[in-house]
Amino acid sequence: MKKFVLFFALVAMLFISVPANAQLKFGVKGGLNISKLNISESALSTDNRTGWFIGPMAEFTIPIVGLGVDAAALYSQSKLSADGSDATLKSIEVPVNLKMSFGLGSTLGAYIAAGPQFGFNIGDKWDSILHLKKNTTTFNVGAGVKLINHIQAGVNYNFALGNTATIEDTLHNIDFDAKNNTWQVSLAYIF
Repeated sequence: MKKFVLFFALVAMLFISVPANAQLKFGVKGGLNISKLNISESALSTDNRTGWFIGPMAEFTIPIVGLGVDAAALYSQSKLSADGSDATLKSIEVPVNLKMSFGLGSTLGAYIAAGPQFGFNIGDKWDSILHLKKNTTTFNVGAGVKLINHIQAGVNYNFALGNTATIEDTLHNIDFDAKNNTWQVSLAYIF
């Protein structure tokens, strides 16, 4: 217990003493979504669908340590398809990632990131078979590169922690939950 308290005190002092050197930067982030519904029933077919996202972002970094947090408010649009039924998921996605950066100064670097993403459906909630949830929670893991202190290119895998949609077809007596997992390729410009 004493080691835990000592470790916690050292980490707290680090975060209290370093903020004078900390950097808060803003930018714009956009990219491509490649989504696939995962359904518990193998009788239904699902396809990969492409979409896009764009929005403002903020990044808080402690320079010497390389540890930071980035957050964004992204408008996201992607197509979902299951058993011949298509829907467009329009949402506001709020990813909050813990980010570890390392590299060669401000010219070239790399990062790894992980954290939750909260989605809020702002489009239609259903079509004939797919019934989309109002809110979703997913988890991001990703990596990328930083170029010339302003450009970031990255790849994320975003996997659903809960259901994204319910597939309900009374004609064929079908009722399943579906999760939407997504690969994301992004490009950000930091001011």
